[in-house]
Amino acid sequence: MSEQRIVVLTGAGISAESGIRTFRDGDGLWEEHRIEDVATPQAWQADPMFVWRFYQARRRQMLEVEPNPAHVALADLAARHEEFILITQNVDDLHERAGNQSTIHMHGRLKTLRCEASGQHAVKMGEGDLQDEFLTCQCCVEAQRLRPDIVWFGEMPMHMEEIYAAVEQCDIFLVVGSSGHVYPASGLVNIANAAGAKTILVNLEPPVNADAFAEVHLGKAGEILPALIENLP
Repeated sequence: MSEQRIVVLTGAGISAESGIRTFRDGDGLWEEHRIEDVATPQAWQADPMFVWRFYQARRRQMLEVEPNPAHVALADLAARHEEFILITQNVDDLHERAGNQSTIHMHGRLKTLRCEASGQHAVKMGEGDLQDEFLTCQCCVEAQRLRPDIVWFGEMPMHMEEIYAAVEQCDIFLVVGSSGHVYPASGLVNIANAAGAKTILVNLEPPVNADAFAEVHLGKAGEILPALIENLP
């Protein structure tokens, strides 16, 4: 098993190849909605039922898609490297379903819901958990409303201390399917470069921070990653 310390960051592009749309589509919409209407704390405060039903639809859709060859290739890479950390900006569970069980979700997860009062979260993917009506928690004496366990625009990403520490210590930093628009994820390549890591990008088209990478591969991740990973030390 290789001793190289590898950190992988994935973005919406890898899940798009499984049929999950990205909010960076050319029309500027996310599943036909403006980001401001469905993915901010202000949207939740203004119309929680609208936001809730949007995410319930996304949670149901997640059950209809499957991991693609890029997800599987990263799971194979993880199996070959003891020092491997996978960070994702995605909120689906496709990495886990491909076989990688140690994924760090910096923007939250669709499969869990969070109590608005206590902040506790739990997996809620049963048939009764996927309906359009609000759900309540089981952690408070008086049941409180649950919210999507998602980091919305304007909220702090999760696990950042752990993420920064991993990138600062890695030998290889591989980014797959990220637009380079969303901070702080877009700035991690700079930390990897400062640490002397080899930085590699795989994306359908050049992202805004493409110049920060030592090695750039353009095209579908499902077609590029399997061969690329075979050649990693």
